[in-house]
Amino acid sequence: MNLQNPKKFQMLLDQAHETALNVLRPISRKYDKAEHAYPKELNMLASLLDGMNDGGDGMNAGAAVNKRGDTDSSNKNGVNMSTALGVIEMCYGDTGLLLSMPRQGLGNSAIAAVANDEQLERFKGTWAAMAITEPGCGSDSAAIRTTAIKDGDDYILNGEKIFVTSGERADSVVVWATLDKKLGKAAIKSFVVPKGTLGMKIERLEHKLGIKASDTAAISFIDCRVPAANLLGNPEIDIAKGFAGVMETFDNTRPLVAAMAVGCAKASLERIKEIFKDSLDPDYNTPYLQTSYLASQIYRMEAEWEAARLLTMKATWMADNRKPNSREASIAKAKAGRICNEITLKCVELAASVGYNEDELLEKWARDSKILDIFEGTQQIQQLIIARRELGKSSSELK
Repeated sequence: MNLQNPKKFQMLLDQAHETALNVLRPISRKYDKAEHAYPKELNMLASLLDGMNDGGDGMNAGAAVNKRGDTDSSNKNGVNMSTALGVIEMCYGDTGLLLSMPRQGLGNSAIAAVANDEQLERFKGTWAAMAITEPGCGSDSAAIRTTAIKDGDDYILNGEKIFVTSGERADSVVVWATLDKKLGKAAIKSFVVPKGTLGMKIERLEHKLGIKASDTAAISFIDCRVPAANLLGNPEIDIAKGFAGVMETFDNTRPLVAAMAVGCAKASLERIKEIFKDSLDPDYNTPYLQTSYLASQIYRMEAEWEAARLLTMKATWMADNRKPNSREASIAKAKAGRICNEITLKCVELAASVGYNEDELLEKWARDSKILDIFEGTQQIQQLIIARRELGKSSSELK
């Protein structure tokens, strides 16, 4: 694995960096205060991203998981890597605005992970949110109670989903539901439900600590009729494979959330170094144990950040090269989510009154960072998944 960013993505990253500084940062505070207001400035930006995606070197949250176990041994740096690197730069600008970007929803990753070829073509260009969490079953995706009952050429969905990112704005919602509660998690499938489908209702938008620019919805499904063709992937219940097919989605999205955390932490680190530039050795010539407390804290955070960045790159590189990356995706997400919280809060602390007021974005980045250690699986869930992979235990053997 090459530890440097692939040169072929440099133009994309330069554009994303400039966008972060010149488009996202200037409107960051505006939409933090105007919660639930749609950032109209993103429409033009989304069109630009669409053009880059069509050219093959773009940033698209629907980065394809591909089929694991391919015998092709050549090294690839593809859409998973470019997406993660682009996300880092965009969240360097604003995490909430990145999550609000049209046609870049996390539901697109679910479609890419398990959809068949016909579905990939049919849902191309849609903006898909992802609805997993339910009241009473937050981190345990296998405990989903929303049902999908076959009725002729349709499925009828009944249930409630909460904390759906872009749930009101997206064109469609990828809904996780069970075909048969008696069969447990093996019967859970994902369905693409277009916006406006009869029986689907936005119940409320949540008021949140951070990422206020992004809408987070609670959605109910009451006798919601969805075409059977909108069930992603294979409709057959495979007891042997169990939940693995649906969970491939997370192998794709967790590195992207890790990338968000890396980008948010990068913004805080750079700002705190700028504030205290006269107190730091720019060439790192001073031995660590001889530096000031302030300098040692910043140097330690830089090391933690670099570790999180490299773990994120590894997880995305494995996805591009069709290697099973469930363990590495969880490691990257756990590390990046945790250190992003630590770095952003420490930067507020070190900057004292400067970091705590709204004249600076440091306090906003600290608030935004908390969700990055929660959604797509909490810190504790990631550690549990890593332990299962390390010990070769199933979910029933290690809870």
